[in-house]
Amino acid sequence: MRSISFVALTCCVFGVSSAAFAAGGGGGGGSMDSTPPKAVDPAFGQAKALIEARNYAPALPLLQQVVARDSRNADAYNLLGYATRKSGDANGSLQYYNRALQIDPKHLGAHEYVGEAYLMLDQPQQAEQYLARLNSLCVFGCTEYRMLKAAIADYKASGKKPTN
Repeated sequence: MRSISFVALTCCVFGVSSAAFAAGGGGGGGSMDSTPPKAVDPAFGQAKALIEARNYAPALPLLQQVVARDSRNADAYNLLGYATRKSGDANGSLQYYNRALQIDPKHLGAHEYVGEAYLMLDQPQQAEQYLARLNSLCVFGCTEYRMLKAAIADYKASGKKPTN
């Protein structure tokens, strides 16, 4: 019997390309065709590193460059929303999350983050709608579902806006 790697198995079961899986991208919806993976935009990598270092403002123009070059990059729109929200503009982040979800309606990260943005805007009922969508997308449960569920629980328990 031939051995199958975890990445290959995950990619086949969940429909994520192995390139997207390895790059940490993709929220689902990847195809299993034989097209070669796209090269990662260097500005995307730089922006991702800035965001991981919690340096959100300098990531914004880099991500704007990425989406200007590739208007179908749901991951870039998702990170653009995240950096915008973490920079203090939860309302402004919604346009980017919504664009990511227009491109990829199964993008797990965008569902989680838009829910967190709605909590920051004191709209927990909207956040719960995205939690319900994640519940239907995450067949065996997923981190994004658990994170948004915890953020909603924290919001309800403390009455404070979440910091996620």
